[in-house]
Amino acid sequence: MGDTPKVKIGIIGGSGFDDPTLFEDQTELEVTTPFGKPSDVLIQGQIKGVPCVLLARHGRKHQFQPSDVNYRANIWALKQAGCSHVLATTATGSLVEDYRPGDLVILDDFIDRTWGRKCTFFDRTEGGPKGVCHLPMRPAYCSRAREALLKAARSKHYRCHETGTAVVIQGPRFSSRAESLMHRQWGGHLVNMTSVPEVVLAKEAGLSYAAVALVTDYDCWRENEASVSVNEVMEMFGKNVKKAADVIIDAVQILAAETDLAYLDELKEQVSSAIMLKD
Repeated sequence: MGDTPKVKIGIIGGSGFDDPTLFEDQTELEVTTPFGKPSDVLIQGQIKGVPCVLLARHGRKHQFQPSDVNYRANIWALKQAGCSHVLATTATGSLVEDYRPGDLVILDDFIDRTWGRKCTFFDRTEGGPKGVCHLPMRPAYCSRAREALLKAARSKHYRCHETGTAVVIQGPRFSSRAESLMHRQWGGHLVNMTSVPEVVLAKEAGLSYAAVALVTDYDCWRENEASVSVNEVMEMFGKNVKKAADVIIDAVQILAAETDLAYLDELKEQVSSAIMLKD
């Protein structure tokens, strides 16, 4: 038996990764977790020799709206499958002029405007972890995984922003104009519906997590412009999703080639030191 690979990369998104030649040695794995079932089966395989696990966030038929996604089961399933990293894609609206439709953004922070979503594993769920976890969220995303995504985007010469704060709204509706203007005043660069609690849970699970956002529209803050529509979002996402997929594929290679993996232990240690246990 060979050693368990030190690097195994979970990929959350789905769109753009449906090319059957991309994933070598594909197998489907149906799993359950202490937090229920993930959005879909896990697709295990290799990307250019690197072990990876693909999970469609909304299900392969896009059957789960953002507030109904079982984010805890999704992240826990990838952890159970042995993932050390998670790279995610997300469609986003832009709140600033310079972040244009078609651009990529390597997210580095968030503002949470969701409610009612399960945002921690530490809630006494049977089979889950014990205690209360007061985890710091600065930085919100793993710097090493972000660097890999940014390096990959630059090597492809894609127009890519190295930072971005996502205002995460509850959905499934888009923002009102007043909300969009408020999000701009808060310093948000982007708006989406799925980054929270995904990023929080990945950090709680001790995983190296980063996300590449694909800008699809300008939300509704601009003067004399129609509000964002589903057709507009899907058309732009379809045109440019290959960019995000290309970046993740190259980032997988970059992360797997690294020899200094001490940061993975540091991520786990940060979680351990944030847990308060009660007798």
